[in-house]
Amino acid sequence: MHIEKLVVKNYRRLKYVKIDFNQELNIIVGNNETGKSTILEAINLALTGQLNGRSIRYELHPFLFNNDVTEEYLDAVSRGANPLPPEILIEIYLSVEPDPPRLKGRVNSMRENQAGVSMKLEFDEDFSNEYRAYVSRPDRIRNIPIEYYKVTWRSFADEIITARSIPIKPSFIDSSRIHNTLGANRYVVDLMKDHLTDQERAQVALAYRALKDEFAKDPHIRQVNEELAHTERGITDKTLSVALDTMSRSGWDSAISPHLDAIPLPLAGRGEQNAMKIKLATVRADDRSIFLLEEPENHLSFGNMNLLLSRIEKVARGRQLIVATHSSFVLNKLGLGNILIFDGDNVAKITDLDKDTEDFFRKLPGHDTLRMILARKVILVEGPSDELIVQKAYLRVHGMLPIENGVDVISVNLTFRRFLAISTMLSIPTVVVTDNDGKVDALKRKYNEFCDLHYVEIFYDDDEEHTSLEPQLIKFNTLDTLNRALDKTFETKDELLKYMTDNKTESALRLFSTEVEFMIPEYIQDAIAKE
Repeated sequence: MHIEKLVVKNYRRLKYVKIDFNQELNIIVGNNETGKSTILEAINLALTGQLNGRSIRYELHPFLFNNDVTEEYLDAVSRGANPLPPEILIEIYLSVEPDPPRLKGRVNSMRENQAGVSMKLEFDEDFSNEYRAYVSRPDRIRNIPIEYYKVTWRSFADEIITARSIPIKPSFIDSSRIHNTLGANRYVVDLMKDHLTDQERAQVALAYRALKDEFAKDPHIRQVNEELAHTERGITDKTLSVALDTMSRSGWDSAISPHLDAIPLPLAGRGEQNAMKIKLATVRADDRSIFLLEEPENHLSFGNMNLLLSRIEKVARGRQLIVATHSSFVLNKLGLGNILIFDGDNVAKITDLDKDTEDFFRKLPGHDTLRMILARKVILVEGPSDELIVQKAYLRVHGMLPIENGVDVISVNLTFRRFLAISTMLSIPTVVVTDNDGKVDALKRKYNEFCDLHYVEIFYDDDEEHTSLEPQLIKFNTLDTLNRALDKTFETKDELLKYMTDNKTESALRLFSTEVEFMIPEYIQDAIAKE
């Protein structure tokens, strides 16, 4: 059983979202503050009834509601409209198994006859009188009155449910939750408890209780208690003593501290902490049918992240994995075909990439595919020298660097067509700036299939005697101009061309930094003028 669909209404940044998930791997990408993490949190909340490790009933607060919805409600109250408070809705639509009668029904917002669970944070009608009195003074209302709310957790068959009655069990791994000593201990201990067997938990509890008993038998403690027993009794006749708390609320899980190589976990590196959380969450995954993974790249080196992702792929095989990430490495490693691009309101899928293209990005995970997917506009160039000259041209025309204007200049070597496959699928405005390599006709044939796409444009110079950037720069500038710009004293253009060809990036960097006015090749100027 897996999650087929998620519907969220009015929860945090998500005013209304409907997402269809892949059966196994889902990679959610999007710009900051779009609500990627909120999607994972909403799924975990609807399946476990918990937020921040506690029952949602104890975690209710006004800021769980979408800000736009809150403002609309407050505006209506201020106008005397007496609106009902808004509700939060989270629905999980599950794949249909042979016999899920307890969860299957049509009590959902889509009116679909499907297995699923629904969680609502809604106004409690039992407080109608109190609420009417409350809104009668709109000048005092500053936020949503969560005191008049209840949590309704039901199946699509309209039956009350608990976490035990939901057959799909999530494992939520959020690297952002280790931010201080208490948070590190609490989160990792929760994971440990979750994945210990009943027998192991009992053994740890017995050992902890035995340790408490030994404390009272210590000679020094016995001496202290004898002295306390002889203190003057003013209010009570009972004997005062000290002992470790043996009540159930102070169990082993609140007293122990996880260690790594004998070092307390909070004192270990953030990367080690993050890796340990993910490893613990995957150690005993037999009863977990879904993994929710928040930014696995946090605090990890390239090598360690590769090892960790390989482990995740292995453990999650045959289960559903939903990952939120900002990393192109994670994206490429797990597979571009599984991307869900989220803009805060809608989801777009990359499902039609040919296998060769997807394999290409898997094998070269350094490629900045995520930059391209999320960019407002992309300029693709062959190498670092082309990138620097394009940046210089853009700066001259627009008075700012491309990235400051939401335009990404990406060096892709000779893999233009791989990146254009992504452009074509997502309709990303893309400009290609390329050498002609002395083969203009072949270049035209290479990009012929993109000619009719209004969002893809190809720019090159059709002078086959000047095949690449360096000859083009020499073509459009005098020897004296380039010598001054590069701080050189070459006597011929041939000497200058050899130097620039042998030192492509250094030459381009000098041209980018120079204050000497030099001409930029026309095909690059034309490409920049299209922005």
